[in-house]
Amino acid sequence: MDQISSLIEDNLHFLAQARDLLTTLSDQEFEARPGIAMSPVGSHLRHCLDFYSSFLDGVDVGVIDYDARHRDPRLETERAHALAAVRTLMNRLNQLVGQLGNKTLSVAMDRMGWEDEEGAWADTTVARELQFLRSHTVHHYALMAAVLRLLGLDPGPDFGVAPATLNYRRSLVEKAPAGD
Repeated sequence: MDQISSLIEDNLHFLAQARDLLTTLSDQEFEARPGIAMSPVGSHLRHCLDFYSSFLDGVDVGVIDYDARHRDPRLETERAHALAAVRTLMNRLNQLVGQLGNKTLSVAMDRMGWEDEEGAWADTTVARELQFLRSHTVHHYALMAAVLRLLGLDPGPDFGVAPATLNYRRSLVEKAPAGD
């Protein structure tokens, strides 16, 4: 499998985790806020889905603007709507397997305060953006996992854990002495 297809598969894996989580949560759990300063699961998930949409909307034309996200509030409050969006994004991403080369793209993000609009844009590649999406998603999933645990829910031991950490944990198990 080539690098791009492998990175797409990684991202599909994380979107599948969201899909699976959404099928286990109630609407109330999806919107619950365990502490005054904590965002609910729905807010974190909407944020991640916005980034995937921005990537998918821009990759064909070669320009990804993460600041121009849709920010659909229904994705934060309507679990069924979020589930449908996850499935749509999975289908769109899956259609790219084998279709994308590692072409150069222009990307902009967090350009608040930039006086020179052109200076806010940077060159990137499809592979780098897929790596970014993977890392960004894991980060927000870790926050979602913390929220869920504060609500007394178990998102599973791998939810919100970086692939490198999972590989490290597996290596520890493989190195452990065999039981007597």
